[in-house]
Amino acid sequence: MPHSTRRPRGAVRALLLEAARALFGRQDYRSTTTREIADAAGVTEALLFRHFGSKAALFREALVLPFTSFVDEFSRTWQAVVPENTDEEELAHHFVGQLYAVFIEHRGLVATLLSSETLNEEEMAEAGIADIRQALAVLAGISAEGMDLRGMQSTHPDLAAHSTVAMIVGMAALQNTYFGTEPPPREAIIDELTQAVLHGFLHRHG
Repeated sequence: MPHSTRRPRGAVRALLLEAARALFGRQDYRSTTTREIADAAGVTEALLFRHFGSKAALFREALVLPFTSFVDEFSRTWQAVVPENTDEEELAHHFVGQLYAVFIEHRGLVATLLSSETLNEEEMAEAGIADIRQALAVLAGISAEGMDLRGMQSTHPDLAAHSTVAMIVGMAALQNTYFGTEPPPREAIIDELTQAVLHGFLHRHG
């Protein structure tokens, strides 16, 4: 009688996270079911609940956590910045490149953010929208500090952070629409976004 192959420790969890990211990226939070995720991962729905407890918890770990972890990491980087010893363009390039990668690799988060106005309060809570807002508030604080360091004034300094994130989200979300199957090199996209963040479209280098 054949013996069933025992999966390595953590393999089921990894399979579920991979399947969740793929399905949420195509169907957004509301449209994706736990049965679909389990089937795509090749495991039972009971195993999904054993590892994550709920669709909401799986979504947050698969898609929200990478974003909030990035913000936490960049916040630590920012706190360590010594302005006179920091290349502003290099720091901005790091920020844009890492955030763009998060949104490209976790398209389900982009899809859910873009459709969040259709979610009810319970679904927004489940999907971790509050965690995302808290992370955006951290970025807004960094933006305000950066503007102070440059002697810039704004009645809404948070809008700079929100506009930056919206631009990067938009590029990630619309990449296929813009470029089809032949997008520019990722580095070219990141360079362009960095220039726009730092200098705007009318006040830029070169």
